[in-house]
Amino acid sequence: MKPLLAVSSGIDRMNEIIGKAVAWLIFIAVLVSAGNAIIRKIFHTSSNSWLELQWYLFGAAFLLAAAYTLKQNEHVRIDIVYGLWSRPKQHWIDLLGHLLFLMPFVTLMIWYFVPWVWRSYTSGEVSTNAGGLTIWPAKALLLIGFSLLWLQGVSEIIKKVAVMRGVIEDPNPFVSAHAAAEAEGEALKEELSK
Repeated sequence: MKPLLAVSSGIDRMNEIIGKAVAWLIFIAVLVSAGNAIIRKIFHTSSNSWLELQWYLFGAAFLLAAAYTLKQNEHVRIDIVYGLWSRPKQHWIDLLGHLLFLMPFVTLMIWYFVPWVWRSYTSGEVSTNAGGLTIWPAKALLLIGFSLLWLQGVSEIIKKVAVMRGVIEDPNPFVSAHAAAEAEGEALKEELSK
C-alpha cells in the first residue's frame, strides 16, 4: 500500500500546485475583460481574439482546477442523503462513485478527446469568428483537464481504500453543510470579537 500512497501523494502535490496556480487565470481574465471593455468604450473598437482569450482563460481555470476541487473534497454532493449514512458507508459510496461513475466517464472523455484534439492541431483549426484565435489550445485544455481529473480519481481511490483498511487517517472527514456553516459562523464571530 505504501508505494500506491506515494503515487497518490505525488498526484495530490501536482494537482495542488496546478489548482492554486490557475487561480491567477481568473485575475488575468478579469484584466483582459476590463481592458477590452475600456478599449471598446473609449476607442469604439473591439477584437474577437480578446473575447475568445477571456473564454480560454475562464475555461482553463475551470478545467485545470477540477482535479484540485476533487482533491479538496469540494465537488458537488447531495449532503442531505450522504449525511444520513455512517462514515464507513460514506466511504463505500465515495469509492463506488469513483469506480463506477467518475473513472468510466473521465476515461471515455479522454478516449474521445485525444483524436479530436489531434485533428484540430494537425489541421491548424482556427475560430470561425473574424480575427479569432487558434482553437486547438482550447481543445487541448479539455484533454489536459480531464487527464488531471483522471489522475486525481486514481489518487482518491487509493486514499479511500487506505482509509477503509485503516492504513491512513481520513484526509477529508465528513462535515455536514449545517456543521460547516456553524463552524464558519463561530470563526467569524471570534475574528470580529478581536
